[in-house]
Amino acid sequence: MKYYYDPQNRLPYKKRLRNRCIAITLFVIICASIGSCIYISSNAKEKSLIVNGVKQTSSAADPSDQIEDGISTAESNNDSLKKAPNDPITEPALKSLIGQAVATTDAAPEASNSADIDTAAKAIPENDPVDSAHIKAQKDVFLAEKIDNMLRRFRPMHSAILVVEPKSNEIIAWGETKGYKVQNSPDYFVKETFPAASLAKTITIAAAMESNRYSLNSPIPDRGAHHTLYKNQLRVPENYKGATIELQDAYAKSANPPLAIIGMNTGAKRLREAARNLGYNMNFPGGIPARSAYNPPDSGYGLAEASCGFTEATTLTPLLAAAQVRSILLKQPLEIPWAKDIPGFAPKSRIALDVGKFSENTYYGLRQAMIRSVTNGTARRQISTRNMARKNFNALTIGGKTGSLDGQDPHGRYEWFMGFAQSKDDPSKAVIVVIMQVHDLQGYRSQPACQVAAMIMNYWAHQTLWPKK
Repeated sequence: MKYYYDPQNRLPYKKRLRNRCIAITLFVIICASIGSCIYISSNAKEKSLIVNGVKQTSSAADPSDQIEDGISTAESNNDSLKKAPNDPITEPALKSLIGQAVATTDAAPEASNSADIDTAAKAIPENDPVDSAHIKAQKDVFLAEKIDNMLRRFRPMHSAILVVEPKSNEIIAWGETKGYKVQNSPDYFVKETFPAASLAKTITIAAAMESNRYSLNSPIPDRGAHHTLYKNQLRVPENYKGATIELQDAYAKSANPPLAIIGMNTGAKRLREAARNLGYNMNFPGGIPARSAYNPPDSGYGLAEASCGFTEATTLTPLLAAAQVRSILLKQPLEIPWAKDIPGFAPKSRIALDVGKFSENTYYGLRQAMIRSVTNGTARRQISTRNMARKNFNALTIGGKTGSLDGQDPHGRYEWFMGFAQSKDDPSKAVIVVIMQVHDLQGYRSQPACQVAAMIMNYWAHQTLWPKK
């Protein structure tokens, strides 16, 4: 006997989909009900009485012992907080913390954890009054206030935020923190002790494209992990047939070995020439900013390190990073951003610099590589609709470069983002954003630099692209 499937007896697709939705909903409700029953029953077992504002368990423990334990816990917390040099706590905050400790009985003194205390200390708002004078003095007051609020909310240990209008090259907003406190002057803009990290890869691909030996799609040997730089990753056999990566993807994904190989093949001389066009090893008028260093050796492992930014010897100032982005975006020679309101930390007017200019092909390649970092690289996750309104994200062309490396002055983990956002409909509307953050190697870390940049770009787009009528 033959059996066959009769499609006429099958329910319509809409009814089958409805039945599936109903079944899934019932399953979720049942699971939630079971979970809440388990939670209620577990809390019932730990039922406690509150005596004079102090929780007392159903055991025969003396309430006075509970209070003394709570006070001893608060005192130990107080001692721990006094030992934290990077996070000063005011007296009212300590009293509040002691009060909370006295009212807590679920955690015994011996169960207290120093890491939890540090986290709690950082969650306590500091007595850091807002000084609006430096906010009102900036070109874009609303964006400056937004940046100030973000710094107080995210609390990076050290940071510098710089926002520039490309056409005029004027600084329209900025922000800075030192030791978790918001500063009234941006002296980090001109400081030259910050390691450039992977932002130095911009020099390498610029030199490679200027040599006419490489293009964005040139295949580069891709050996080993991207975040490491071992000597065996640089020894490429003559007839290499292994994995490769395109130059633009090596830059976008911040791959150390491929960029090191490119730099070694391009040569130290071309790297120095490209670095010169990007403002390295220059003494600027008035020392603003300070001299950023780039000194690769002629050969060897040191040349590989410099090519991919895997060294603290290559340094960069935030002000020069913003100038580099503008040069790439507008295809113009380097020019340091200026501002009227921050004398001593930026030029007061536009100053022409004696630097060379890349070819049109190189500028195009640098711009596309920076865009690739956002669409397919290290900035893809944070600079997206996760942190930007879809309307703004779709209306912008966004490019950038990330970097991270340990440094010593100040000590910590450095995290960079430099990039731009440009309107697709009106390219004259654009903004440059540079974020430099320094995190505690052993403790608290604020939001990623890419996330901060995305939020600033989103706010700028909301103001600029869709003005209120």
